[in-house]
Order: sequence, then structure tokens, then C-alpha cells
Amino acid sequence: MADIVIETERLILRRIEEGDAELQYRVLNTPTIMHHLGGPKELHEIEAKHAKTMGWFANEGFGFMLVIEKGTGELVGTCGMKRVDAENAHNQGDFEIGWIIRDDRWRMGYASEAMRAVMEWAFTSHQAPVLVALTADGNEASWRLMEKLGMQRRPDLDFYDPAFPPEENPTILYSITREQWEQNT
Repeated sequence: MADIVIETERLILRRIEEGDAELQYRVLNTPTIMHHLGGPKELHEIEAKHAKTMGWFANEGFGFMLVIEKGTGELVGTCGMKRVDAENAHNQGDFEIGWIIRDDRWRMGYASEAMRAVMEWAFTSHQAPVLVALTADGNEASWRLMEKLGMQRRPDLDFYDPAFPPEENPTILYSITREQWEQNT
């Protein structure tokens, strides 16, 4: 398997490569999965995001990755780290983590397993001083996981994102410092 970055007990997190957009488009681009992310995307939009993440890896050594289930070899999601770049965000350039898990694998602990590994990678391999995660206020499953990961709500960093419909605003943020993470591990 190409460019494995992280392995967990059940998952392989590998770098995104040319041609992976079609796979993500087929497997993860459903109304249910993409509900809080602005809805399903066109293939060219996923290709553009993949080009961006390949650039992040080339320039900074991190980005988003495909999440592969070891037992089946199937794509079950994406996850990783990038710099905050949302237009109206108050914390541009901070290290931002995120994930998408396909809906037939929800409530199996995959997001938690993948993100714990990403957090360790961010703090130990990339010396991130703080990690943030962004979501819609209405995406309770997402912010509940952020809390489970030891992250704390940061209402001072909330913002309105015109890229999302009113019902998906405001964008809310959670954060965790390296010191907080070390105390939780």
C-alpha cells in the first residue's frame, strides 16, 4: 500500500495520491456523510482538495489522508491535519485536524481511533503547540468526539462561514494544547 503515514490497530492512514478523488467521490460523497460539510461535492472539487492536500504534504509534511480498514482494505474515511484557512476564521494558520467516516462505519470508534493517532502524530512529529477542530454547531456527533478527545470549546474563535448555509452556521471551534494532550495520554 502506498505511502502509509500512520497505522492503528484497525486502520491504515495513507497519503492521498493522484486518482484517489474518484474513490472518495464514490464512497464518501453522499448526502448523509456530507450533510454538515456543505453537501455532496462535484468530482472536480474533490480533485482540487486532493491537490491541495498533496501540496501540504510536499511543503509541510502533513495533510489529509485516506482511512483504510485493515480487515477489508476498504476506504472508510479521510482524516488528517492542515492549517486553518477558512476565510473568516480568527486563527488563520493554526493546526486544524478533521475527519470524515462513512456512515456504515459510524459508531464503531473509527473516528476516535484515527484522530487519537493523528493527534499524537501532530504533537510528536510536527511539534504542533495547539490543535483546533472546526464543525457546525448542529453537528453534535462531531463536537462530542472533540470533547471525547480532550478538546475544549473555544467560543472566542467561532465565526460565520459564508461557504455554508445558515443552518450550518456558526462554525464552532474546539482546541487542545500539547500540554493538555500530554496530561490526557
